[in-house]
Amino acid sequence: MPGTRKLGRDAAHRTAMLRAMVTFLLDKGKIETTVYRAKEVRSMTEKMITLAKENSLHNKRLALAFITKESVVKKLFDEIAPKYRETNGGYTRITKLGPRRGDAAEMASIELV
Repeated sequence: MPGTRKLGRDAAHRTAMLRAMVTFLLDKGKIETTVYRAKEVRSMTEKMITLAKENSLHNKRLALAFITKESVVKKLFDEIAPKYRETNGGYTRITKLGPRRGDAAEMASIELV
């Protein structure tokens, strides 16, 4: 179930961080972050892509309520979701990169497949 990890933040900060990371991932296609954040971002991103596979006004408004940029929502519905029309899940890939130099946090790269 998405949203079960607290990530050391209160609820509002955690939600804002995840919204920003999902928006950036859908915009750029790849981001680097910690493993635990990547796992949370993956679940939220896959929900957004599944939502966008059915192109309706209701789904666009639900996506706009979570994703922070209108241009990214347009890209999601026009370019990203049609690529995954026949696929059921597994839209992202997490690759572990090793520990971060400063605090030895386990780093990962998450990208759209």
